[in-house]
Amino acid sequence: MAVLEKGSKKLLHAWAFYDWANSVYTLTIASSLFPIFYSSLFETKDQLVSAFGFEMKQTVLISIVTAFTFLVVAFLSPILSGIADYVGNKKNFMKFFCYMGGLGCIGLYFFNLNCIHTSVLFYFMGLLGYWGSLVFYNSYLPDIAFPEQQDSISAKGFSWGYVGSVILLIVNLAMVMSQTDGAGKMQMMKYSFVTVGVWWILFSQYTFYFLPKGSSKGHKVTKDVVFNGFKELQLVWQQLKTNKRLKRYLNAFFVFSMAVQTIMLMAVYFGEKEIAWTNNDEKTQGLIVSILVIQLVAVGGAIITSRMSEKYGNIKTLIVINVIWMALCFYAFFMKTPMQFYIAAVIVGFVMGGVQSLARSTYSKFLPETDDTTSYFSFYDVAEKIGIVIGMTIFAIVDQIESMRSAILFLFVFFLVGIVLLFKVPEEA
Repeated sequence: MAVLEKGSKKLLHAWAFYDWANSVYTLTIASSLFPIFYSSLFETKDQLVSAFGFEMKQTVLISIVTAFTFLVVAFLSPILSGIADYVGNKKNFMKFFCYMGGLGCIGLYFFNLNCIHTSVLFYFMGLLGYWGSLVFYNSYLPDIAFPEQQDSISAKGFSWGYVGSVILLIVNLAMVMSQTDGAGKMQMMKYSFVTVGVWWILFSQYTFYFLPKGSSKGHKVTKDVVFNGFKELQLVWQQLKTNKRLKRYLNAFFVFSMAVQTIMLMAVYFGEKEIAWTNNDEKTQGLIVSILVIQLVAVGGAIITSRMSEKYGNIKTLIVINVIWMALCFYAFFMKTPMQFYIAAVIVGFVMGGVQSLARSTYSKFLPETDDTTSYFSFYDVAEKIGIVIGMTIFAIVDQIESMRSAILFLFVFFLVGIVLLFKVPEEA
């Protein structure tokens, strides 16, 4: 197959199509059906779970496992990206994490409290596979798109991801609601986890077919190059010291991203525990409807944000989005009814689509002229993952000591600091 030229429509569409393939994980597993399934395994909301020698709240276990997974990603990504850059074949690494994540989703079919550690392992595999593959997926952006294309193609990727994941979620929802008893609905949820893994692996083949393998350098991996990624991160850090705009943007991104990702990862668990649903059926339907609303609104949010950035600039647009996120933290602390939760879902959908696509493309546009995009995006991903580890850990501690409401409210501080730091990012390089 002929190598597609940088900036070609087919190449851009193939890259963006991976969002269509993998976004079903974030919607069904991370955001909707799995949180509902997991909570339904317990007889009461206050029932504790025993794992790793400790008794803890149900949501605290998920927070801890999620934080640990991101810690692993933060450690592995510079090692793997360093190896990928050295041998010039980052597509194989992207494939590895994709298939790991897909198999982890399929393994969730066997999730149960009696084998909690094995069950948590499958959850870990799905989460690690998703975020591990993104390290290499994101690093392709400056390789396949010119700077003037990056905002729009990044937004297109997220939009396609939202649409694709909504299609599968509607199918999964129909499967669940076709059953009248609780046991039947739980079984359909388990089948839904399998469909996510199959969808992810199947549709990613289109992306893998057209993405370039990488610039082969004829090198073989030895123990001397295993930690080459950390050396490259150190070089990136040294170069950041002379790039004030990129350095200040990364500081801001580190702070606001930890709050955004924590909220997105724990939103459904919050809705399941803190909202006064009439019964379990209303809760299941209400949470899934809320997630669908978020995804549909996010499509428009990503597009509108992209156009706002063209008119007002990326940084100013990100400041506005972070102000909205900050207000949402206050709103979430007080909301109790399903209608209030639906309103929050609409707002979250708009800012979620905007902040993800714009944060990624802003970083890509701020990069200096370099052929080593993998190392720069590895630095970006490590910063994001460490931020998530901190955010999820703080959330788990506050949740265990106080409540999820207090934990959500505490995230207000991160958005406020992020806004202050964004104001310090220079308009020009």
